[in-house]
Amino acid sequence: MTRRVPFLGEEKESLRTSLDRHRDVVLWKIEDLDDEALRRPMTPSGTSLLGLVKHLAAVEYGWFCETFDRPTEPLPFDPDDPEADLRVRPDETTADVVAFYQRARAAADAAIDELEIDDLGTAWFGETVSLRWVLIHMIEEVARHAGHLDILRELIDGSTGDHR
Repeated sequence: MTRRVPFLGEEKESLRTSLDRHRDVVLWKIEDLDDEALRRPMTPSGTSLLGLVKHLAAVEYGWFCETFDRPTEPLPFDPDDPEADLRVRPDETTADVVAFYQRARAAADAAIDELEIDDLGTAWFGETVSLRWVLIHMIEEVARHAGHLDILRELIDGSTGDHR
């Protein structure tokens, strides 16, 4: 069943549910595909389904954990290669990337649960941001990439849709 943002929910609950709706789509878009299809570069820049999942895991950790001084695992960011977090290395399995995404999501959820909507953190570029801003930003980020995942999935096997 698709999550629904509560019509009269509190702000934090509504933002969290909206984020979760799009996160669910990310995992749905990679279901029932083999490793080759998930890794296949589908654009001239090399974008793949699995690469987008890896990227989203990294930014979940970055925005919800690093911003609010919470622990993360090593993240695939490289100042000399701005696309490093979008590429899946040959030694990374599909299971590894999906598990990375699930751990990032769990860590982000813990931060969301523990913080108040107006709590402040420091973004990677040095600006002060609130949890509210991060939630809105991540809804935008995940929704945008869920759309990319939908297009890539359609190119692979013809399936479409933004929610089950």
